[in-house]
Parts: sequence; C-alpha cells; structure tokens
Amino acid sequence: MYVPPFNAVADEDEIRAMVAAVGSAELITVGEDGYPLATLLPIMWHEDVVIAHMARANPQWREIRADAPALLICGGPQAYISPTWYAAKSEHGRVVPTWNYTAVHLTGTVQVHDDVEWVRAAVTALTSQHEDGRVPPWAVTDAPAEYIAGQLRGIVGLEFHVLRVEGKAKLSQNRSDADQLGAIAGLRGDGTPGATAIADAMTGLR
Repeated sequence: MYVPPFNAVADEDEIRAMVAAVGSAELITVGEDGYPLATLLPIMWHEDVVIAHMARANPQWREIRADAPALLICGGPQAYISPTWYAAKSEHGRVVPTWNYTAVHLTGTVQVHDDVEWVRAAVTALTSQHEDGRVPPWAVTDAPAEYIAGQLRGIVGLEFHVLRVEGKAKLSQNRSDADQLGAIAGLRGDGTPGATAIADAMTGLR
C-alpha cells in the first residue's frame, strides 16, 4: 500500500483498534488461473494470527494452497473532500478534490481448516468478540446443537499468519490548519455516516 509519511499509522495498538472497529476484511488470494479472488469476511486478530471462516460453497478456498501468500484489506470510513471547503480556494484557487479514508493492510500467509472442531472454536471465538457488550449477548450454544452442527458443515475455517502490517489514515494532514477546519465543517454539513466518521477522525488528530 502506498503510504506517504504524513499518512502513516505506526502505532500497533492504534492499527489493531482500527481493525477491531470494522471487524471485517477483504481476503485476497490468487487463483489457479493467476487472477485475484476476494471475499469480505468477519475476522478476529490476535497476536500475529487472524481467524476467519468462509462459505463452503465459495470456490475461493479450494484454490488456496497451504501457506499461500495472501492479503487482508480492512477498510475504514471514507469520504469525498470538496475543494470548495478549503480556505485556500478563495485565497488562490489552486485546489482540487480528494478522497479521505483509513485502511489497514495485513500481508501474510493463509491456511484452510476443514475440520469441524477447529471451525467450531473459530466461530465461537468470533461470535464472542462481536457479541461482547451486547445485552444480552448471543452465544453459539444458544442455538440447538443439531442446527449448529449443520451450519458448521457449510463453512471452512481460515488461519492467516500476519507477516507485515501497514496502517494508513489519509485525513488531510498535508493541508493547512484553515483547510482542515474547512473540510471538517464541510464533512459535518454533508451529514452522511462516512463523512461524519471522517470528520471525527480528522478532529481527533487536532
């Protein structure tokens, strides 16, 4: 991922928080024909391992060799930035549109687990993570055992070993203070969820 120095997120705790806030990522692998394959998956990242699962009907997993190179892309909020929001527009007019966003790329190797007990443990852990804080939280054991057994037969597990971590927050860090404030105001006026989230992220940097 291209990351200019002023957009780099170097703190690992911050990067992990970015991934946890989204809770999913695109798994990208290369098929036997040499073309990329991608699937959005719920994920859980612990230490240097990411756990996920995929529908058995999805052909992507059948083309994953053991420990094959892979990429996980976790996309955060994003929003269009209008040049009309910049103070610089009225000063000299030399401004253009851009796109602000946050993203984390995890590069590593992936292995498929077609073992029901491994998959059960993975699904249980993923569910616990995403149900944490809900009242009441749902657990895998809340559903009938036979029903869960049938659902588990319909998926395979994925174990992703992280070898490289890249975090990026493109939040107008290269713009003047006045331009940043103008963009934040414009985003809040836009009012869409992505725009509001980017405005909050830009405010957090100030």
